Amino acid sequence: MSTAPLWLAVADEKRGLDLLPRMANRHGLIAGATGTGKTVSLRVLAERFSDIGVPVFLADVKGDLSGLCRAGGDSAKVTERAAQLGVEMAYAPCPVVFWDVFGEQGHPVRATVSEMGPLLLSRLLGLNDTQSGVLALVFKVADDNGLLLLDLKDLRAMLDHVGQNAAQFKTQYGNVSAASVGAIQRGLLVLEQQGGATFFGEPALDLDDLIQCGDGGKGVVNILCADKLMQSPILYSTFLLWMLSELFERLPEVGDPEKPKLVFFFDEAHLLFADAPKALEDKIEQVVRLIRSKGVGVYLATQNPLDVPDAVLGQLGNRVQHALRAFTPKDQKAVKAAAQTFRANPALDTETAILELGVGEALVSLLDDKGVPGVVERARICPPRTRLTPISAAERQQVVHSSTVFGTYEKVVDRPSAYEMLQRSSAAGMPEKAAPAAASNAPGAWKEAGDIAGAFAKSVARSLGTQLGRQILRGVLGGVLGGSRRR
Repeated sequence: MSTAPLWLAVADEKRGLDLLPRMANRHGLIAGATGTGKTVSLRVLAERFSDIGVPVFLADVKGDLSGLCRAGGDSAKVTERAAQLGVEMAYAPCPVVFWDVFGEQGHPVRATVSEMGPLLLSRLLGLNDTQSGVLALVFKVADDNGLLLLDLKDLRAMLDHVGQNAAQFKTQYGNVSAASVGAIQRGLLVLEQQGGATFFGEPALDLDDLIQCGDGGKGVVNILCADKLMQSPILYSTFLLWMLSELFERLPEVGDPEKPKLVFFFDEAHLLFADAPKALEDKIEQVVRLIRSKGVGVYLATQNPLDVPDAVLGQLGNRVQHALRAFTPKDQKAVKAAAQTFRANPALDTETAILELGVGEALVSLLDDKGVPGVVERARICPPRTRLTPISAAERQQVVHSSTVFGTYEKVVDRPSAYEMLQRSSAAGMPEKAAPAAASNAPGAWKEAGDIAGAFAKSVARSLGTQLGRQILRGVLGGVLGGSRRR
């Protein structure tokens, strides 16, 4: 597919502003107040990337992006904007795959508890430092003993096992607070009530299924149906952060490719950093900074650039700033700060322009072929080529059933893991704690544990080996470290 510049916006005298594909993995920011056109800018970028064979992942938090799978021409406003810009529209659909954590509007999305890891799970459960330490200890015990944590019942069983045998683990792992174990168990109950139980389990999402091209070589646009997920904002943001960290851990280094391998849009990005502890914020900054070399472009969409920490904001080279409002002193400060993030244009008062932008207008600064930010320019975003109105439920089901991954994730798999193994060891009267050094010779339940641990290694290709007692490696955000295909 072509790697020609991507026409994003039109500046003065109908001069096009283009995003260079080889600079697209330098990340980007789409910012602006509600109703100023951020979603359309995101849509146009997704269309452009798809056109050149770059797969896209984005979350549909308002339920209005499903029309990407249909050709446009349904909006008089789009037709009017095209005429104003002198653009002859060639309406065309994008190949789309729908995903849904709850499995209602798209293919189910799941991850195992082990893949999520203790750091992200601690944020999901709202744990304090002491409770997070106990959770990390529980993961460590499970890893050392080859006990697979696939779903929430596995984690509950492991918490109960560690809590009841705290004295046995004290010397090797440290103190286990019964109060902390109880707090984690209560957090898991709340998570279940929010729908989290449907997310943890198998078959887990194979990230290779996101990096696909459709007919004609167009990149597949993966749409996460997130309107219901957004009712649990911590679950939403932690889930997307997990996906980003998994991409970081699994994809090989590619340097600076001619175009990205995948572009990842993170809408409502302020939720990513809300109440995040400093340790997690530092890890997020590290992932964003380094994932560029894996060929992944990350584009954050949020209302205000101040929602993004400076360390992360500095990594976002391509900027589209829609209008901001300045009704309060805090708003005025935000406008000034947003203006200062751009490379100054002597012919433009950036701070004033931010307040005057109309719907569909934006201040745009894109990286040149040397990676230098261009001077900020006032421009109008190009009209989208796909349908603006959402598709019907029947149309959505047709797209889901015709997908190449249909049938892969629809049926839940519940193979033996920590819950079953602990139940069997208890019923057989075996010791509650496995001895890693003697695991290969242990009879009965613990021999079966070793067999299951081996199956786990083959299934997810993430552990060091197949014998019980070999510790699982964990990556930068606490997930299981690995990089090969699962199938």
